[in-house]
Amino acid sequence: MKIRILGCSGGIGGPHLRTTSFLIDQDILIDAGTGVGDLSFAELLQIDHVFITHSHLDHVTSLAFIVDSVGDRRDRPLIVHATQATIEILHTHIFNWVIWPDFTVLPSEDKPFLIFSPIHAGQAIDIGGRKITPLPANHTVPAVGYQIDSGHGSLVFSGDTGPCPDFWAAVNKIENLRYLIIECAFPNQEMPLAKASLHLCPSMLMDELAQLERAAKILITHLKPGQIELTMNEIQAGVGVHHPAMLQENQVFEI
Repeated sequence: MKIRILGCSGGIGGPHLRTTSFLIDQDILIDAGTGVGDLSFAELLQIDHVFITHSHLDHVTSLAFIVDSVGDRRDRPLIVHATQATIEILHTHIFNWVIWPDFTVLPSEDKPFLIFSPIHAGQAIDIGGRKITPLPANHTVPAVGYQIDSGHGSLVFSGDTGPCPDFWAAVNKIENLRYLIIECAFPNQEMPLAKASLHLCPSMLMDELAQLERAAKILITHLKPGQIELTMNEIQAGVGVHHPAMLQENQVFEI
């Protein structure tokens, strides 16, 4: 299994700043941020499943464009996996005929371009032997992280989250954990903002990583443009035993 990082920034502002989206092999997306826009039309056609962590725009903005661009060229609907709460948000606020057409009834209710499929924390979805399991997260809207398990190894993505003991309880049960991608959106000077928005800053991240009981390569995502160097310097100054590195666009993991 290959996981390619299409976007991992907390914002936009340059050729290497794309918001969150990961491509698993050729047919599965984790989130649909602006990084999806760099895929070719042929690559978009191959995507059958999109797993959404939460409804914030930097994680879902390309979802509307994917289905609009390739829906009429596919012989099956795009399946969007999300919690029921997130599905309701997407349907109410995006696919509502006001912001975007409701592709769950287009071109017809019996043959739509888009299908929503509810997920539940802790319940794995098996797609051709690739297991994707929603994990607990703590954010300002309903949210999950994901365990991506090839059978040989697992990559965990926290999604957007503040402190979340339940996340670590789930991660510590993963025997084949190899990679942990975790957010750190703000530098320490913006800790009040991090706490209010349920994100992490470096000192909070260190408290969270202290709960990790398994060995894994730690990679940092969702860094805010203009504060990347400061935030990473603060992370590296308090690394302890974990030695986190910054996640990079177009980085590829094989598990």
